[in-house]
Amino acid sequence: MIKLHDGGVFIKGGREIAARCDISPEEARRATIAYRILKAHDVSGGESNQLHLKFDALASHDITYVGIIQSARVRGLEEFPVPYVLTNCHNSLCAVGGTINEDDHMFGLSAVKKYGGIFVPAHQAVIHSYMREQFAGCGRMILGSDSHTRYGALGTLGIGEGGPELVKQLVGETYDIDMPEVVAVLLRGAPRPGVGPHDVALAIIGAVFDRKYVTNKIMEFIGDGIKNLPIEYRNGIDVMTTETTCLSSIWMTDEETERYFRIHGRPQDFAPLAPGEIAFYDGLIEVDLSAIEPMIALPCHPSKAYKLSDVIANPYDTLKNSDIDLTGKITPDGKIRVDQGIIAGCAGGTFDNICAAADILGDAGIGNDAFSLSIYPGSQPVMSAILKNGVASRLISAGATLRTAFCGPCFGAGDVPAHGGFSIRHTTRNFPHREGSKASEGQIAAVALMDARSIAATAKNGGILTSALSLDVEYGDYEYTFDDRSYRARVYNGWGNPKPETPLVYGPNITDWPDFDPLGEHLLLVVCSVIDDPVTTTDELIPSGETSSYRSNPIRLADFTLSRKDPGYVTRAKAAVKDAPPAEVLAAVKELVGTDSPQIASVIYAVKPGDGSAREQAASCQRVLGGAANIAKEYATKRYRSNLINWGMLPFTTDIDVHSLPFGVGDYILVRNVRKAVEDGATEFDAFVIKPDGSNTPLALHMDPLTEEEREIILAGCLKNIKRK
Repeated sequence: MIKLHDGGVFIKGGREIAARCDISPEEARRATIAYRILKAHDVSGGESNQLHLKFDALASHDITYVGIIQSARVRGLEEFPVPYVLTNCHNSLCAVGGTINEDDHMFGLSAVKKYGGIFVPAHQAVIHSYMREQFAGCGRMILGSDSHTRYGALGTLGIGEGGPELVKQLVGETYDIDMPEVVAVLLRGAPRPGVGPHDVALAIIGAVFDRKYVTNKIMEFIGDGIKNLPIEYRNGIDVMTTETTCLSSIWMTDEETERYFRIHGRPQDFAPLAPGEIAFYDGLIEVDLSAIEPMIALPCHPSKAYKLSDVIANPYDTLKNSDIDLTGKITPDGKIRVDQGIIAGCAGGTFDNICAAADILGDAGIGNDAFSLSIYPGSQPVMSAILKNGVASRLISAGATLRTAFCGPCFGAGDVPAHGGFSIRHTTRNFPHREGSKASEGQIAAVALMDARSIAATAKNGGILTSALSLDVEYGDYEYTFDDRSYRARVYNGWGNPKPETPLVYGPNITDWPDFDPLGEHLLLVVCSVIDDPVTTTDELIPSGETSSYRSNPIRLADFTLSRKDPGYVTRAKAAVKDAPPAEVLAAVKELVGTDSPQIASVIYAVKPGDGSAREQAASCQRVLGGAANIAKEYATKRYRSNLINWGMLPFTTDIDVHSLPFGVGDYILVRNVRKAVEDGATEFDAFVIKPDGSNTPLALHMDPLTEEEREIILAGCLKNIKRK
């Protein structure tokens, strides 16, 4: 089904492994699609391995754009230098008893008028559906403040990053990375009817995630199997590449890609993309599409992928591997009962998925028991298309509910199941509490990821977990017609026409970032949390869902930091910068550095933090509370490490196993001469663990090399503190 190769490979004609090659890997790397797009956007010129990238467009949604624009204003923003799209697909629902969410939307509308941007009102489109429809183009690059910024199937390198990286683009600076490695995903064959894009995606994620096979690399999809996939099928696979922890993705383009742009009224945005005759890749994932089966990702991660047939046949053996006990969902006759199905957003809410679900349901109803089925088309044009072709009517007649374009089911807002509920979703993530539950208050539910086809099959079976492959279905051949009249009626397009006299509209929850001090000569860190989980997600660092409305208020949002993982962290972090260390600790500090007045801040330790979302608040909230560093065995993603740096936090690592750490909560870590070490580009830091009684021992701290700009940011205290160049 899926085979991973060890080491690099040469690929001939984008289709076959080359047995031998007369050119060097270095030369053949330049023949990849990814290399050519990256170099075309590298404004530094030359052949350096260091890239300084400028993007063709930017995109943010309504839990990130307020902070980005506020930060850019501090840095001298005058007008948006490239098209910047603000969508309103995350905080679309009102906050009961308040105006917070709509206040953010009014701020966003005033900002695009003032600086010349594009504003997509709530319920019009989810961010990635809109960007595919309106902005993706062959050979382009798009940067978004959402981790699922992926438009590779349309020939666009999309990268999801924290807000500060968009701030840099807005003030004329660059996105700086070393040339990433590129891994080929060689597709062969064709999927069977009933096997959908989520099945292919989950199978790939399950194969590569634990091995970190594509972490911070670019996945380049090639091979003859591509021609057997409709374009929305490709989009559905592509958006899920985020869950592999890769940096980005790109696909070969063909007539099907060209048809997409023609349907969407943008034929000029198509260009044929393919690797050169001989291209070298740093890894190879071979995928036999014909062997892919319907899949299910059990709680609480997309990589916990199993064949759905195995789960159905052996429920006890497989459900015991879930992070949440689901054995109570097994019926007396050995079947698995599900409480809710959802097909939504940039992954699930495509025209093809929704039509296939309607074909599977047919004339059957979903029943009038606990099971419910909700479907969220990814955009109003998709909604319009299923209204016109009768699919919407058939779904409603079956008992499904149709919702407007909204990302909520992906992060725990909207369609929250009851306590103990089991939800199957064609969305992008099933991290803990992504279904809206609050374990701290005794509320717990579980989400598994599945394709829309098997979700519809389960709905047809009254909520009994069912594979779409087990049904005999006649799938229709639906022609999609893109009708953008809803966009023309509602979307504000001010690109290229800024109105600087427009005042920004502030609601009472929109506040400025607090001030952050530059890095001191010596740094005394108070250990405020030690997390020993193998991986810590950004959801666990700062919760999604119920905190979303506070994303425009850094002070209030910070009070939720680590609330699901370590509820005492906030109190300890505030005390760390407010209360003086014990006299014994200060005496030890004076003995080691000659002063008892070091810069005092807090620090957390986690084995592998930062898997998941691009949200910068996972780092900035720690900074607001007085944090100045993280210590980790490794960082799960580049974007989390970048967020730490952009908020002035030192991304330390240590080789010490978590169970042998010489420090714990309440201990102190002194980093001696830290400012000079950063100025000098050090990768090893002179540190000591100081116990509350003043006893101390040396501690080896490391840091991967920082760029010159990253050092400048750390020294200044955060990106916001640096004046526009």
